[in-house]
Amino acid sequence: MKFTLSWLKKHLETDASLDDILYALTDLGLEVEEVSNPADALKAFTLAKVKSAEQHPDADRLRVCQVETNEGLQQIVCGAPNAREGITVVLCKPGDYVPGIDVTLSVGNIRGVESHGMMASERELELSEEHDGIIELPSGEVGQTFVDWLAQNDPSKVDPVIEIAITPNRPDALGVRGIARDLAARGLGTLKACDVEPVAASFKADVDVSIDADTLDGCPVFCGRVIKGVKNGPSPAWMQDALRAIGLRPISFLVDVTNFFTYDQNRPLHVFDMDKVKGNLRVHRAAGGETLVALDDKEYTLQAGQMVISDDTGPESIAGVMGGLSTGCTDETVNVFVESAYWDPIQIAYTGRALKINSDARYRFERGVDPAFTPVGLEHAVRMIVDHAGGEVSEVIVAGEVPDVSRSYKLDTDRVQSLVGMDIPAERQRAILETLGFVMDGDMAQVPSWRPDVLGEADLVEEVARIESLTGLVGKPLPRLHDGVTRAILSPMQLRERTARRTAAALGYNECVTYSFIDQPSAALFGGGTDATMLANPISSEMSHMRPALLPGLLQAAARNQARGFADQALFEVGTAFHGGEPGEQHVQVSGLIVGRTGPKDVHGASRAVDVFDVKADAEAILAAIGAPAKAQILRGAEEWWHPGRHGKICLGPKKVMGVFGEIHPKVLATMNVKGPAMGFTIWPAEVPLPKKQTSTRAALVLRDLQAVERDFAFVVDADVEALTLVNAAAGADKALIDGVRVFDEFIGGSLGEGKKSIAVTVRLQPLEATLKEADIEAVSVKIIEKVSKATGGVLRG
Repeated sequence: MKFTLSWLKKHLETDASLDDILYALTDLGLEVEEVSNPADALKAFTLAKVKSAEQHPDADRLRVCQVETNEGLQQIVCGAPNAREGITVVLCKPGDYVPGIDVTLSVGNIRGVESHGMMASERELELSEEHDGIIELPSGEVGQTFVDWLAQNDPSKVDPVIEIAITPNRPDALGVRGIARDLAARGLGTLKACDVEPVAASFKADVDVSIDADTLDGCPVFCGRVIKGVKNGPSPAWMQDALRAIGLRPISFLVDVTNFFTYDQNRPLHVFDMDKVKGNLRVHRAAGGETLVALDDKEYTLQAGQMVISDDTGPESIAGVMGGLSTGCTDETVNVFVESAYWDPIQIAYTGRALKINSDARYRFERGVDPAFTPVGLEHAVRMIVDHAGGEVSEVIVAGEVPDVSRSYKLDTDRVQSLVGMDIPAERQRAILETLGFVMDGDMAQVPSWRPDVLGEADLVEEVARIESLTGLVGKPLPRLHDGVTRAILSPMQLRERTARRTAAALGYNECVTYSFIDQPSAALFGGGTDATMLANPISSEMSHMRPALLPGLLQAAARNQARGFADQALFEVGTAFHGGEPGEQHVQVSGLIVGRTGPKDVHGASRAVDVFDVKADAEAILAAIGAPAKAQILRGAEEWWHPGRHGKICLGPKKVMGVFGEIHPKVLATMNVKGPAMGFTIWPAEVPLPKKQTSTRAALVLRDLQAVERDFAFVVDADVEALTLVNAAAGADKALIDGVRVFDEFIGGSLGEGKKSIAVTVRLQPLEATLKEADIEAVSVKIIEKVSKATGGVLRG
């Protein structure tokens, strides 16, 4: 949205400086994007008077002028044909930058004669393309700045142009008056009255307007007046200057009037040449297939349902978007129909997008104009046309009714102060809203018709805060809710997530943040992909379902990295997975994935392929960090995406699963294009029991002063017996005395025979009260052998 400072001052009585206005606009939410101030390039130039002009001794077209300046008499060589004694000129001194020729002046020597500056033409100062001679001013005193002279005699030449960004919720600011209203509310001036006396009707028009019943939802009201005997021609100079300043080309007065009110009052209008209109006007929906040549000289084919204005011969205007060329105004136009209508924003947007037409009218109608101003805007335009171009005016023709958009909301002044955080007196709050056009009835604020964005009490709070300026906020410390040390902010689960994240990173994993949405095939591989987790409006077909686990996203990331040459990877993610589509049907997971080798190849052969025990150790380390019990069971029977023989569930019992680790099933890797093998783990932090005692201190360190004893046992068992069963049996022989059981050897075949294997374990005995004697050790050893034999059927190896 562009406008000039002088245009703004037609609506705002103000003495505020340009800088103050620019600052206030941005602070009000009307962000200033660009300011073009012609005075900045002209502020160095002053007025001077030519005292004499003699022929140059060595050039026929040059004159040596003695010029009276504010620094005394100066000699200037000039080649302009109108350089002569007695004229007042614009002086550019040595050191001044002349924008039109992109030169910084210095004292020159022209054909042997010294020249101290130059007398400028309009093109050299970028005021126009005129360069046939230097500027001759009809008035002015020597030494007066050229900017001040222009401000008094030709202000359009130094009128700053301001461009602001308009957010979609502020259509009222698409008119200069709406901007002036905001500035007046801020206190930068007084909003001028903008009343108009309607032109008295001289006759009843012989044209009628109708709106089809199925079109009233898109055009609830249509107003117009016929003006006969109009004398079209160039617009007044002030109007042409204003339009040129904002980038519009003046065409003719009748056309310029519509452009002027579009920017001045956010009221798009259209003027028909009545001599070209055949019969009555009708607002209706297109049947589809009709064609119309618009004012931009392009032919458009209308689609069914789009709103058009037609006469008896067919469509003459694309409603609210662009008028037709056949009934447009020309210099020969003498009889016109001035139209002012209200169009539904959504339907105008659909039409404009479908036909790919970008016009000022469409831009404003699809954002919302003031419906109540529809007949008033018509009277403003008719008055301006008649006052400048003459003519007789018909009675007002109205079809439909102005839509009722009245609404009121309660202004809770105490609540406003609480939310904004500023002390704003109740009287000031009411005054702000009244200055913005709200009508106060007690605590109820009636919203003005030009503010479609105000739809509740919260918007009233925003208006008060916006005008009062949030720059007045003063920082205040939050009050203490209790004395002493502040309580913990994070919940136990949040602490576990943070600890798990830090532990995984310390183990060498790189954190990933993947989408919560994945494709259906990938979700199905991990127990998801059902209708319960399907998105109603997915971003794309590859993000159609909520993820049932974190591993699919990590595997997709691994596949992308492998495709780019990164074979060795360690990735992890902490996030939410979904087992349903209802609130609460989600759970936090910590998942990790390692692919490739443990390190780069080296001469010592230390690098090896990752295996199950790598992820087992990492999963146990993370569980230990978040407070899981040290003693846990490793069981089989995890989901089908794990390798059936190379995985384990970390449990506190058959039904209490804290995590799972293992090799990802080869079929899953093949489906997801991951070059395996790949090892992974998943931990459910919520399944780890909370400590019975909540304390911020660590437990006391317990150190035994009695020497521990280790004994080795080798048992011959059947080949299908799991080592874990043997370890658990040995550990249960004496839970108080046995500190740990560890497998250190396995032997299969040989003298043991077919279907047999030997498992060797080390049992660590930690005495608590007295040093163990040989008899005590032997007694425990017997219990261990009995327990293992009973649990596995094995015998002590001889």
